[in-house]
Amino acid sequence: ALQPLDFYVVGESYAGHYVPAVTHEVWANNKALPSGAIRINLKGTSVGNGLVAPEIQYQYYKDMVVSTNGHKPAVGNLTHAAMQAATPACIAAIKACQAVAASCLVAIEVCNAALLLPYQASGMNVYDMREPCEKPPLCYDFSNVATYLDRAEVRAALGVGQRKWSDCNHVVALGFELSGDWMQSYEKKLPDQLGDGVRVLIYAGDQDYICNWLGNQAWAQAMPWPHRADFAATSPVPWMAGGKQAGTLQSSHGFSF
Repeated sequence: ALQPLDFYVVGESYAGHYVPAVTHEVWANNKALPSGAIRINLKGTSVGNGLVAPEIQYQYYKDMVVSTNGHKPAVGNLTHAAMQAATPACIAAIKACQAVAASCLVAIEVCNAALLLPYQASGMNVYDMREPCEKPPLCYDFSNVATYLDRAEVRAALGVGQRKWSDCNHVVALGFELSGDWMQSYEKKLPDQLGDGVRVLIYAGDQDYICNWLGNQAWAQAMPWPHRADFAATSPVPWMAGGKQAGTLQSSHGFSF
């Protein structure tokens, strides 16, 4: 009963990696389905404040950290200058990671130490630059989520047995880091889908630091695809919610930011 329905995949943050990867795999499989296989009716995909193209996005932490969009700069002039100076070495390390997976862990250490830790040291929320980080490392109290997921009926519905829930599993995260996945670029998975009529929406809240809108806008504009020039020539228009402007929207040929 579900198979004929339109299928959309949406995610945020590190889903900037696995959403493009998963939807590209679905798209590719749909092109060569064996007899009797079920076709997934992929129609669209979306990533919000995601890590999609690190080589481009890491260039914008130095700019975002001193932005004043409803908040004060998060660091002083000396720290900002140090971040500016460290950015070229970070980008070079990310480029090396694209070619040699063994070098990716170095890129993570070099880039995050220089461009993420200075902001975290400010005590401000990495997801909302207007407020302090109340409960490190995620800055929010997610204990109610753990309580809910530990209920017997929820465990039974999810089929998880006695496995424990954690907001962030560092063992799993380390696996991604050691495999070299963190610094890999995934925007290259999108042009095939766009060319075949799969709609793509990239969105970003303007107060998030960790996967900020400056970096997301930059890779969206730089991504090579047949209608890149058309997208670049399209002016952003007001995006309305509840009768008020809540952002801007730039769209062309099925691609929106």
